[in-house]
Amino acid sequence: MSGHSKWSTIKHKKAKVDSQRAVVFQKYSRELIVAARLGGADPAGNFRLRTAIEKAKAAGLPNDNIKRAIEKGAGAGASENYEELIYEGYAAGGVAVVVEAMTDNRNRTAGDIRSYFTKYNGSLGATGCVGWMFDQKGVISFEKSVDYEKLFEAAINLDAEDITEEDDEYKVLTSVENFQKVVEGLEKEGFKSTTAELTRIPQNTVEVTDENVAGQVMKLLEKLEEHDDVQNVYANFDISDDILQKLEG
Repeated sequence: MSGHSKWSTIKHKKAKVDSQRAVVFQKYSRELIVAARLGGADPAGNFRLRTAIEKAKAAGLPNDNIKRAIEKGAGAGASENYEELIYEGYAAGGVAVVVEAMTDNRNRTAGDIRSYFTKYNGSLGATGCVGWMFDQKGVISFEKSVDYEKLFEAAINLDAEDITEEDDEYKVLTSVENFQKVVEGLEKEGFKSTTAELTRIPQNTVEVTDENVAGQVMKLLEKLEEHDDVQNVYANFDISDDILQKLEG
């Protein structure tokens, strides 16, 4: 399985286990604050905010926390001044890594991220060094209980790019520009997604067969995900299920 699919699965499982941790709540709160600041507090007219609310609720963020974060973002000068940044580099074994962060102190964040790369035998690079290896796409997931033929027809009519089958889900892929149109169009057709998000999908993957190298890659990704300022992490690794199970054990 590719790094995108495998890491996404690992992250979603981890999020369920760690959903009560403050760092997870902080990530969703920051996204809510920035979304409300940029597009207003009404989710009906702010697609980014609406998707942020849905993801926050799915992660277990209490309604009061969601409300406070939106109020912070909508209040002029009342919220933290978060800046959206992207860091790029290589993990052990030549695995490309892209980190999306949201911070009120770029020096602190850059220093922390650089130290993680160094600690786990990777290297933080310049902007653009690996970003070109990933395609930005919209991914909308549905449970397999939906009618595949009807979903396929509706998605194609809305100009979705592709529909794939993974484990217990169907995934509709879109361009970034067409993401909102497809999400809202499928909703109008009666299809309720389990997740809808913009992501980065690697064009090619790097196979990691050495267990020690694989361990360094996974530790780096986990450490990055745990950082308060990091919103998303993407990587192009290809690690076998056998090695992943050994590392988890």
